[in-house]
Amino acid sequence: MKVLKFGGSSLADAERYLRVKDITMACHTESGAAIVLSAPKGVTNALSLLCDEAASGKDYGELFAKLNMVLFGILDDLQTNLPNFKSANLAEFIQNTLNELNQHLEGFALLRCAPEQVVAKILSIGEYVSVNIFSEILNAVGQENSIIDPVGHIIAEGEYLDSICDVSASKARFEDVDSSGKQVLIMPGFVAVNEAGEKVTLGRNGSDYSAAILAACIDAECCEIWTDVDGVYNADPNQVEGAVLLDKLTYQEAMELSYFGAKVLHPKTIGPIAQHHIPCLIRNTLNPAAPGTLISNEASTKWTSVKGISHLDDMTMFNVAGPGMKGMVGMASRVFEVMSNANISISLITQSSSEYSISFCIHSKDAGRAQDLLEDSFALELSNHLLDPIEVRHDLAIVTLVGDGMRHSKGLAAKFFSSLSQARVNNVAIAQGSSERSISTVIEANKAKKAVKIVHQNFFSSLHSIDAFLVGCGTVGKEFLGQVARQQAALLERNIKLNVYGIANSKKLLLDQNGIDLNNGWDQALQQSDKTLSVETLKDFVHANSLVNPVLIDCTSSTVIAEQYPDMMENGFHVVTPNKKANTASTEFYQLLRDTVQTTNRQFLYETTVGAGLPVIENLQKLFYAGDELTKFEGILSGSLSFVFGKLDEGLSLSEATNIAKQNGFTEPDPRDDLSGMDVARKLLIMAREAGLTLELDDIQIESVLPGSFDASGSIDEFMAKLPELDSLVAQRIEAAKQEGKVLRYVGSINQGKCVVNIQAVNDKHPLYPVKDGENALAIHSHYYQPIPYVIRGYGAGAAVTAAGVFADVMRTMPWKQS
Repeated sequence: MKVLKFGGSSLADAERYLRVKDITMACHTESGAAIVLSAPKGVTNALSLLCDEAASGKDYGELFAKLNMVLFGILDDLQTNLPNFKSANLAEFIQNTLNELNQHLEGFALLRCAPEQVVAKILSIGEYVSVNIFSEILNAVGQENSIIDPVGHIIAEGEYLDSICDVSASKARFEDVDSSGKQVLIMPGFVAVNEAGEKVTLGRNGSDYSAAILAACIDAECCEIWTDVDGVYNADPNQVEGAVLLDKLTYQEAMELSYFGAKVLHPKTIGPIAQHHIPCLIRNTLNPAAPGTLISNEASTKWTSVKGISHLDDMTMFNVAGPGMKGMVGMASRVFEVMSNANISISLITQSSSEYSISFCIHSKDAGRAQDLLEDSFALELSNHLLDPIEVRHDLAIVTLVGDGMRHSKGLAAKFFSSLSQARVNNVAIAQGSSERSISTVIEANKAKKAVKIVHQNFFSSLHSIDAFLVGCGTVGKEFLGQVARQQAALLERNIKLNVYGIANSKKLLLDQNGIDLNNGWDQALQQSDKTLSVETLKDFVHANSLVNPVLIDCTSSTVIAEQYPDMMENGFHVVTPNKKANTASTEFYQLLRDTVQTTNRQFLYETTVGAGLPVIENLQKLFYAGDELTKFEGILSGSLSFVFGKLDEGLSLSEATNIAKQNGFTEPDPRDDLSGMDVARKLLIMAREAGLTLELDDIQIESVLPGSFDASGSIDEFMAKLPELDSLVAQRIEAAKQEGKVLRYVGSINQGKCVVNIQAVNDKHPLYPVKDGENALAIHSHYYQPIPYVIRGYGAGAAVTAAGVFADVMRTMPWKQS
């Protein structure tokens, strides 16, 4: 005979009761069935709330009426949809039960309290209604059945609302139960009786436990727990995308997972079935064809090391410490005796090797009572300062990694804690059992979801996540989004998931918790948004959605945004940017950025601030890591000026070349930003600071393409109209250079600690001579590279190149995973 348990979600309405009937009949035909039923969905919660409202003097009439409607609604639907269903006796039973309930509630209202022994009777009403409904369903289809009342069979001890079964004593009471398979046995879950003959309950959601008890007492061949999911997942599928269904768990693994918060199985369930070696199968009422998860002595061959991650919420940690702890025999036993006498369950224990302190976690609902009891018990030690004041930390969670194979796999603990570090989660306390079957850490409750998500990703998924937030929707920003949209499929093939969760301009912020559709009107959605950009808004969004690898991509030229980089990194963001303002601000701010990178373990990537898509910064840093030193630098650092000066070689005037560059989108929207030389100066300052020079922007000598005597004021159109006034002056310099076999180039140079940006005439032996048409080129003279410099050269004009460089930096933020 098999024991089948059906939870409240499987008994939500008449249709689901009939589905349970079909599953029951199929099983009974094959091997005989004993059924354990919970209350219909939501009924036990309603009963608990009724008790609370009545005891507090609130009007509970509306809730009582809803309960009445739910129960009689199921009855009416069964009467309509099931031939031969007889509801008269059942309706009378339900009505009498509700009348008795109302009398108890009136008593609670008068007493202004709800005695637990009475509450236990009330909370079990739903289960008794459920089994009587199901019995009538079986009667309607001609199936002989018998209801087992746990009050006559299951002995338990402990609290009225959370008792523990004595399986051996209970088994003796089942000798008169016919388990031959002729009848379908039906038993309400959640219910037992204590030695005084009073009805007690086995804890909320205790029907799983009831099924395991029944299976042990009748020597069932299998215990099946039918719920609304396909089985046990390695993480909560409601919180972790890509949670994996497990095929098999050992009893020990299931015990660890259920104890530490896995919601599919009640923690007490494993004891009876493991003791009697009864296999347990977790199956889905809504998908009976699914194979489910088998819990037995048989280990999985598919998942051989880590099986799952779970967490317990609403935990409180106590720390009992002080000089009186060390060497004092029996202090630990006194602490735990206090908890035991109060029937307070301890979830995790740690003790310092110095014996100075003992820490333990309990459920927060018991925290106030536990603190009072500890302070009373240790009043003498506390008053004499042998113990420090008892430290209590609330709002904690326990995250646990579980698996039988963990004891045979090296490095799992390191990988676990590395994952937590990646999620920027601090460990409050750590515990590992001697069986090496689980590792637990106590963390802040508001980071538990994020921690589970990233631990799951690192242990069970090869997918790398990048959670992007773009600021700046100009030419480069739009091109970057276009490149991301085009590359999504290719990235997924390489196990990279890049979601853009936020897009902002100077006025609006668009956020989407599912990721923004880059192919479908994001610009219109941005204009319609009522949000504005702030560090706090982005931080709250990342926290609410448990994003594990947030990246801020700043494609603006804003000083205000650049000044917020340290705050962004402090709040968990990597920063990727072509914006030069941060790296060319004051030396103090520059150093603050570097210090923040170190303290936050975040990346600050700015390759495109110097050479657009060229790997300038990365290669320069590698040289310096290898002990090289910069002796001299010369470079064409502006793609737009490279294009303009190349066109001058071909005979075009300055105004003609600038106009073509502007039309092609090579210059800034205002070409004066390029021709002034300030853009090149900022790039040169970044190079100088990378080389270890302590300089400010004012220290750089700048020769503008626009002479001081030239009036560059007015609108862009007015400026462009006046630019031909310089053509003859520039033409004279070009001709003078030509007479010497040279060409003009706009160069940034570093020599003997001095930085200069100017127009230079270079001959054909110079490495910058052939550089034009929008190319960038950098000649690095160092101790390692002399007399021939290390030259980095490539196209550097246009949004596509810069956006591609930004994209490459974004890819570098992917977290490294241990194998």
